[in-house]
Amino acid sequence: MKIALIADLHANREAVEAVLDHARAQQVDRYVLLGDFVGYGADPGWVVDTVRELVAQGALAVMGNHDQAVVRGSSPGMREEARYVIDWTRGQLDADQIDWLARLPMQQERDNHLYVHANAWAPAGWEYVHSRSEAVRSLHATDCRYTFCGHMHEPKLFHLSGTGKAGDFTPTAGVPIPVPAHRQWLIIPGSAGQPRDGNPAACYGIFNTAVSTITYQRVPYDYEAAGYKIRAAQLPQRLAARLEDGH
Repeated sequence: MKIALIADLHANREAVEAVLDHARAQQVDRYVLLGDFVGYGADPGWVVDTVRELVAQGALAVMGNHDQAVVRGSSPGMREEARYVIDWTRGQLDADQIDWLARLPMQQERDNHLYVHANAWAPAGWEYVHSRSEAVRSLHATDCRYTFCGHMHEPKLFHLSGTGKAGDFTPTAGVPIPVPAHRQWLIIPGSAGQPRDGNPAACYGIFNTAVSTITYQRVPYDYEAAGYKIRAAQLPQRLAARLEDGH
């Protein structure tokens, strides 16, 4: 089975369309959506509806921190920019769409795989996996051989041996990487909707269960059009600039 792993879509229609077209061309069998469907971008309604349709067809989805923030609404303690984006996003969604976001699970397990937005040790705390030590903490929190998460916006791969030896590296796009089950693996496919590794191309991953490989993908898309929509919606201008420079 080929599983497409798509994280941090962030209301970016142009990026999501490009990723889904690419995944279909790779003949993937299942989609897993790793959270943060809204926030930053100008097409939250379209992205939510697209993910809802994929889930109706058998895909798995989990909640991200931006999804939760939009469900709960802004609060006075938030930064002004964050409050503005949350309030604007809520105004673009109807009650059914917000209710769907509210009912997303924090994590899902299937076939020795854990799918979660941020980490395995405290999914609702939204802490990041910045380092090898944090990756080990996440892997120690689950018995699953494979953990897949988003939140970091950069593609990364961590592993932990049976003797406790940990390792990590930054993958090369398009190159299948063996991930045998005698180790534990933490696979972060990067962000489809707002990459932050200096490359504006959308990120996602394909996990091939038949041969135990993960292939990280980069998909060019019309980030200028996505940025234009952000500016036209009068969202913070730096959100458009981030799409263009990939930071």
